[in-house]
Amino acid sequence: MQHAHFEKPHSAKPIAVDIDGEPKGVLVAHDSGFRFLAVKLDAFGVDGQVFASIEAAEAAVRDALRPGA
Repeated sequence: MQHAHFEKPHSAKPIAVDIDGEPKGVLVAHDSGFRFLAVKLDAFGVDGQVFASIEAAEAAVRDALRPGA
C-alpha cells in the first residue's frame, strides 16, 4: 500500500485583515507574496488576489470597501 506524502506548508499562520475593527479576510503566504481570502461579502472583490506586501493587500481591501468601488 502506498501512502500519500503531504508536505507541511512553509508559511506562518494566516494574517487577519481587519478594516475599521471588522475582520474582512486573511492573508496566506504565496510564492509571489500574500493571497487574500475574503471572509466578508463586501471584500469579495479582491478575493484570491495576490499582493507583494501586507500593506498593499490592506490598501486594496480598503479601496474595495469604498462606496462605488
